[in-house]
Amino acid sequence: MASTLSRTSQRATWSILIKRWDQRPFEVRNLFNPAFCALVLFRALQGYEEENPDGMPFSLVLLVLPLCLHKDSREVISASPRSYLLKTVENNPQILVGFADHTTNLLPFAFEALGLAMQLGCFVVTKDGALRTIPNRVRKTVAGTAESVTCQRVARIVGKEFARIADRVTIYTTFGIRP
Repeated sequence: MASTLSRTSQRATWSILIKRWDQRPFEVRNLFNPAFCALVLFRALQGYEEENPDGMPFSLVLLVLPLCLHKDSREVISASPRSYLLKTVENNPQILVGFADHTTNLLPFAFEALGLAMQLGCFVVTKDGALRTIPNRVRKTVAGTAESVTCQRVARIVGKEFARIADRVTIYTTFGIRP
C-alpha cells in the first residue's frame, strides 16, 4: 500500500513538473531544457565509454543530471577532476545533502532528455540494457556559456568515474540512494 501511495504521489509530482512547453516557467525552460539535458547525458555516456565501451547502465544515467546541474556538486567535482569520485564524495560530504531528493526531482527531466536523445538517434540501448552513444551524432567540441561548458565537462568526468568504479551498488550507496 505504501509503495502504491508513493508511486501515485510521484506521478502527481511529475505531472506538475512536466507541463506543456509553453506552460513552463521561464527558469524551468532554460535550466531543464531537454536538448541541454540530453547533451549533458550524452557527454556522460561518452566519458563512460572512454573507460568501458559496453555503455553506461541505465540506472547510472539517472544520477548524472543531479551531479552536473547542481552547482555545489558540479563545483566540487570540477575542482578535482583527476581525483577519484568516491574520494571526492568522502572529502566533500556536503554534496550528499539532499542528493536523493535532487535525483527524484530531476527524474522527469532526465526521462524527457533521454527521450529526445533517443528520438534524434544519439544513443542505442544494448541488449544488456546499457546506453551506448552513436558516433558523430553530437559535435565533439564542447561549446556554450561558461556554466554550460562546465556542466558538460563534469558530465564527462562523472561518466568516466562511474565506469572506473564499475559497480552500480557502490555508486548508489555512496550517494545515499538505495539501489
